[in-house]
Amino acid sequence: MDHLQTEARNPASTELDNLTPLELVRLMNAEDARVIPAVESQASAIAQAIEVIVDRLRAGGRLIYIGAGTSGRLGVLDASECPPTFNAPPGLVIGLIAGGPTALTRAVESAEDRAELAIHDLKEIALSAGDVLVGIATSGRTPYVLAAVDFARSLGAFTIGLSCNPDSELIPRVDLAITPIVGPEVLSGSTRLKAGTATKLVLNMLSTGAMVQLGKTYGNLMVDLRATNDKLRWRTNRIVREVTGLDLASADALLERSGRDLKTALVMQLAGVSAEEARDRLVKSHGHVKHAVSSNGISEGNNGSEELVLGIDGGGTQTIALLATPQAGCGWKLLGRGKAGPSNQQAVGTGMALAALDAAVQAAFSAARKKRRPVHAACLGLAGAGRASDQRVISDWAKRIQLAQTVNVLEDAALLLAAGTSNNWGVAIVAGTGSMAYAQCPDGRTARSGGWGPLLGDEGSGYAIALAGLGAVVRAYDGRGPATKLTGALLDALGLNQPEELVGLVYRGGDRAALATLAPVVLSVASTGDPVAVDIVETAAGELATATAAVVEALGLASVFPAALAGGLLVSSASYRERFLSILANRGLIASPVRLVTEPAEGAVRMALAACSRTFDN
Repeated sequence: MDHLQTEARNPASTELDNLTPLELVRLMNAEDARVIPAVESQASAIAQAIEVIVDRLRAGGRLIYIGAGTSGRLGVLDASECPPTFNAPPGLVIGLIAGGPTALTRAVESAEDRAELAIHDLKEIALSAGDVLVGIATSGRTPYVLAAVDFARSLGAFTIGLSCNPDSELIPRVDLAITPIVGPEVLSGSTRLKAGTATKLVLNMLSTGAMVQLGKTYGNLMVDLRATNDKLRWRTNRIVREVTGLDLASADALLERSGRDLKTALVMQLAGVSAEEARDRLVKSHGHVKHAVSSNGISEGNNGSEELVLGIDGGGTQTIALLATPQAGCGWKLLGRGKAGPSNQQAVGTGMALAALDAAVQAAFSAARKKRRPVHAACLGLAGAGRASDQRVISDWAKRIQLAQTVNVLEDAALLLAAGTSNNWGVAIVAGTGSMAYAQCPDGRTARSGGWGPLLGDEGSGYAIALAGLGAVVRAYDGRGPATKLTGALLDALGLNQPEELVGLVYRGGDRAALATLAPVVLSVASTGDPVAVDIVETAAGELATATAAVVEALGLASVFPAALAGGLLVSSASYRERFLSILANRGLIASPVRLVTEPAEGAVRMALAACSRTFDN
């Protein structure tokens, strides 16, 4: 064993026992940094292993990990996580450790030297030619593991060897070797350190990669789960809402119609089909939701060359995609409308945002009864995409999936002027879950105010009003503020009995969009003359007017300007809209004409058509 790198002394840690705790931590961190490149060097082999594992599992085989000591424990750990994470059937992924279950919590050192135990353990699980065996041995020479891979190959099973030493005995005895070389450990021979970390990373990739390829996910969401407890029931509902854009009650109703099967529910909604057809599609697509949504019953007919454009409006609550085709003159025809969850990168993260965009596009094609294909032009107006770096992320994604020949990514407010003004100039004011003002003058210059999100701004929004209302309730309860009708109204709306119950709802269960739906309650109480509620609404409308005045002044617009109003709060509440316009008028600013924009994605369609026209003109 003297030649093994994992057993060698690390020159960087020869004075380990003289280091201060901080010096020791920094040394170990520096050594751990070597693990990632070591694993990266094995990317091709790991990817090949995933492909083999997927093929064998689809054919009815199993994935089996086998090892001793730390290696064995890591294999058992990875195997045990597959059923709860991916709803994998018990026995699909198996972990075996030398010395049996006892060795998981107490070292059974002699077991790793007994080759016969490996053969016994594999016979106990009836290893067959259809299985994949991953022999895990950091040293690459553990007798228990070597015997296991030899026995597995004799049966025709596919063997993978995972070790951390070059030229180990394990490499020539397996069908595929994965060998991340991490070098000597900080504590000589303690392979639970860097070698253990490398092993864990590789096993993560093998199991996760295989399960993703088997259709256990939709985007980066775990969709192959069964709601067997309250937590999982909430998770399934949340996933439906995130992917489809449905509200909580509608998502629950959809799950009921699907027999509480999450995959079936998603295919039903995204493809617009019955539960029976959704289940049939899932069978034919081997459980892949994305494939099931885009397959069966959706045909191009004679329109394969039809000119198509996509207009997408993505916000912090939902994403809307409109698939359209130009008509004679300057008009257009809507072919399909798709809806999905939020796609604001800053709010939900890039992965979730891209998944929502993809789901909305797919739903639009499904609604149009068309097979998805690249369109001529796409315009994406997205909240959280005001910076060039954020726009590049979306553009790169669009290019990668071949969304369109021409792609335009811009901030969502620009869509409102395209949808709500005749000449694409004026002021767009948004008050929904969030708030902002955006202006453009005829020469193309733009300005914006607000839109800083719930922590730094969003004054005048539904979320801000709701939060102010809830704050008034708790202040009244503490005796720090006046009594208000908001207490009873908001508690009734939330199904609560006491203000103390707000803590759990707001901090553990309430998301921003859900809390924003309480704004109409505050507006309703304000209409009764409750002074606390009136003050909240007056303040919010004033903040919105201030944001509007800021962009008008920044561009030097005239005191009379066209305005496009959007967002659930401004569009649905005439009283709030009138209060805002009245405060604006009192400041000498007249919004005229005023148009309510209920479908900002229409502005995206118009901009996509304009880009499409320019492309053909050239």
